[in-house]
Amino acid sequence: MKASPWTLVVLLGLTATVSYLCRVNVSVTGALMMRDLRLSQVEMGRVFSALILGYGLFQVPAGMLADRWGAGRVLLVAGFWWAATTLLIAGLGWGPLRGRWLSPLWILIILRFILGVGEAPTYPAAAQGVARWIPPVRQGLASGIVLASIGLGSGLASPFMSIVMVKWGWHAALLASAVPAVLVAIAWRSIRESCEHVTSHSPKPTRAPNRRALWSRSFVLLTASYTLEGYVGYVFIFWFYLYLVQERHFDLLRAGRFGSLPWILSLITIPLGGIVSDRLVSGPLGMRWGRRVIPMAGLCLAGVFLILGARTQSGYVAALFLSLATALVLSVEGPFWAAMMETAGADAGTGGGVMNFGSNFGGFISPALTQVLGSHLGWKNALYVAGAISIVGGCLWLGISPVESRPVIVERTVA
Repeated sequence: MKASPWTLVVLLGLTATVSYLCRVNVSVTGALMMRDLRLSQVEMGRVFSALILGYGLFQVPAGMLADRWGAGRVLLVAGFWWAATTLLIAGLGWGPLRGRWLSPLWILIILRFILGVGEAPTYPAAAQGVARWIPPVRQGLASGIVLASIGLGSGLASPFMSIVMVKWGWHAALLASAVPAVLVAIAWRSIRESCEHVTSHSPKPTRAPNRRALWSRSFVLLTASYTLEGYVGYVFIFWFYLYLVQERHFDLLRAGRFGSLPWILSLITIPLGGIVSDRLVSGPLGMRWGRRVIPMAGLCLAGVFLILGARTQSGYVAALFLSLATALVLSVEGPFWAAMMETAGADAGTGGGVMNFGSNFGGFISPALTQVLGSHLGWKNALYVAGAISIVGGCLWLGISPVESRPVIVERTVA
């Protein structure tokens, strides 16, 4: 089966959406799982952390595998990995997974860590594919399409899983979430020839990959900025809903409605950020400033809206400002990944792993530190800190030049 480069990009986006579904499915089924498996909230928190740990630790190895084997082959294996691990989690309490030798808690922690390892290739492999299949002046849009999975996966998980869970229970809901993973793996298997065909007609490096690009000033600052962006992004992922309920005194239904607003907006702002960045790159600003404008404006404005949202007395205005801040933070995803590809060149998979490790390191710190700051200094000051971090992340782009370390690339004639 043959597919065009942009069809492959859409498949990358669908794959990342399925990856997100398998990542957050236990968050949706958690209440019933805790009841049936007799887990406390603290123990469930350890389960959530296990996935983040496996996911973060294996970002770089996963990116190196993508550079070596190609995006299609790695994501084919990953899709079956997600499905198999999710099926095992769905089987908790049954047969050999009844917990005779290990408690259900430890089985769940181990399986979620293994799932995190299998999830690690998702975005580094996508970066490798986009870098190989799409011209540089369109990589912002392509990255935006892939990274829209953040909002799409988060938005689909709750209604999809809830409907199945209410009718047939949490075991069935987890089983249902494994089906799309199998389908995307089969899709990658069926278009494997297309991946190789598109790659064979893409520019090839004239020499071995230059890993020194990953130690350049631009790449170090890019990773640092993405780490700070990850810190701010995870504030919203983990605390936005609770902030509305506990600090702004929204009831659960209102908090649920406003809690979905950032992710709805992100479905627009993530691809839009990539499109505008590509237009600026191909226009008079050129590569350097064309890639800088969106991340600088998005992160700095997000910081301003965070601070304004924390200061306002109106809960509705706060919810709106914080939703806009979330949408602006996520609007920079496409330019970040496009700049990484332009800087890392032939090492886009490895570079994506390093950069995404930074984001997840920021996300690992963010939930705990935000809670500490909120408890000791108040939520207003905790959001002030997040706003300042966002602005610093935007300002770091003044030192980032995406083209400075890219290896020389020439077109290879294909017989």
